[in-house]
Amino acid sequence: MARELAVSPTPVREALARMKSEGLVRKRPLAGYPVSPLLTRAEFNDMFDMRLLLECAAARWAAARATDEQRDQLVHVAARTIEGGDDPTWHAAFTALDAQLHDLVAAASASPLLLHDSITRLHAQLHLHRRYFPYAQTAVTNDEHQDLAAAIHDHDPDRAESAMRLHLTHAR
Repeated sequence: MARELAVSPTPVREALARMKSEGLVRKRPLAGYPVSPLLTRAEFNDMFDMRLLLECAAARWAAARATDEQRDQLVHVAARTIEGGDDPTWHAAFTALDAQLHDLVAAASASPLLLHDSITRLHAQLHLHRRYFPYAQTAVTNDEHQDLAAAIHDHDPDRAESAMRLHLTHAR
């Protein structure tokens, strides 16, 4: 790979190590780094169980701890809607917007441990899930994002946690 890319082996090795830590590749001694298979149904359910634990707590904490600027930003991002259409790139835009909103909620929770050590580690698998999301549901997802942002904006931890739980349950 390093020769193909005309770079030193060190950044390639570091990139592969990071991809391994994120579960995207697996290291096989003397054979290289094959791509990891998609999650099994049990692993998928496990991921969503973790999301329910982590992201519902993040929503609750965000409603209690977010700055006014973070609250406004959440409402602004949630107000953006991306509907399906003929443009082949719309689902990438929808995926990016969904990821941005969830990242903002995690950041607004003001819990570095939750954000960096837990939610960030799920990002690779979350991205793979988003690639297979039923995009016919974008209108429902947009409404759920707006409800979640409104609950956080209104300083309502119970409503924020419930909104996140409903959103993730539908996404599952």
